[in-house]
Amino acid sequence: MMSLKSFKPLMLAALFMLPASVMAMEEEQVYGSQLMTQQERQEHQAKMRAAQSEEEREQIREEHHEQMQIRAEEKGVDLPDEPPAERGHMNQHDRPGMGYGRD
Repeated sequence: MMSLKSFKPLMLAALFMLPASVMAMEEEQVYGSQLMTQQERQEHQAKMRAAQSEEEREQIREEHHEQMQIRAEEKGVDLPDEPPAERGHMNQHDRPGMGYGRD
C-alpha cells in the first residue's frame, strides 16, 4: 500500500500535467490549428467559451473555417473541405453514454 508521503508528490505531478493534457486535447479539436499560433488558438477557444448559444458557436466555427481555408490555400497546405462532423465538447451531456449521468 502506498503511504501518504509518497502519494502526495504523485498527485501534485498529475495535477501539473493535467492542464497541459487538456490544452493539447482542445488544440487538436480546433480546425486548422496546425496553421495557428498558440495565441490564436487561445483566442479562438476564449471566443468559443464566451459564446452565449450553440448558434453563436456555430457562427464562430464557420467564420474560423473560412479563415483557415484561406490561410491553408495561401500556405499551400491541404485541409479537409469540411470541419470534422463530430466535434469534441467538454460538456457532452447530449450524447448517449457521455457526460455526468448515465441513464
